[in-house]
Amino acid sequence: MNQSQLINAIHEDANGSLTKTVIQRVLIALANVAQEALANGDEVTIPGVAKLTVKERAARTGRNPQTGETVEIPAKRVARASFVKALKERVQGGA
Repeated sequence: MNQSQLINAIHEDANGSLTKTVIQRVLIALANVAQEALANGDEVTIPGVAKLTVKERAARTGRNPQTGETVEIPAKRVARASFVKALKERVQGGA
């Protein structure tokens, strides 16, 4: 589902009570707020969907698959998503 399809689905689910422009602005605001919070190391919970967190990944030694040469991969922070139980069950059960 792309952004336009998501906006249309939310519009229909809200029985047209929210305009597509308002929905688009809310989605953009959600993305901006989540990015800012994660950049500051905070958690973001999207009710009924997921909890977004930042995890520290340690430095490690990797290997270039083409040459076999070892490469040092530096430590970094990565965004992680933990999906809520209800969503996991819905996807697995297909209901």
